[in-house]
Amino acid sequence: MKVFTSAEDMRAQVGQVLGVSDWLEVTQERIDLFADATGDHQWIHVDPERAKSGPFGATIAHGFLTVSLLPVLTRQTYQISGERLAVNYGLDRVRFPSPVRCGDRIRGEVTLAAVRDVPDGIQATYRTVVSVDGRPKPACVADSLVRYAFEESQEGVTSG
Repeated sequence: MKVFTSAEDMRAQVGQVLGVSDWLEVTQERIDLFADATGDHQWIHVDPERAKSGPFGATIAHGFLTVSLLPVLTRQTYQISGERLAVNYGLDRVRFPSPVRCGDRIRGEVTLAAVRDVPDGIQATYRTVVSVDGRPKPACVADSLVRYAFEESQEGVTSG
């Protein structure tokens, strides 16, 4: 696991793969809980019997469920130490090239794509490629943005 202690430390790693998470099985229980939380109960997600004859041969995870698993996957690949504040700023680009079927195992490969100055800190862009065990095409490719403010004694923090 890569540990960052300053903005300069992060800038030095731009373009580098930070790590690959462990495999995580996507269960029907997780899919059903996500459906309950979001109100998205489309049969392709929650009806295993009907989904058997559907286009994927099984239920599939919601695309947004896959995105919501990014924190679980990415926290295994890097850690920020010494920050005063870290906030999720959003997503720049998200694609779902292939489905995640119930029972699939997924993992994330995280690359630090960019670091730029913002008022009172930096903004990091992480590109996470979520792969499915045994399949060549990823299930998700997402660029997530996180803003950090480091302790004021650290380099790389801008004001304004």
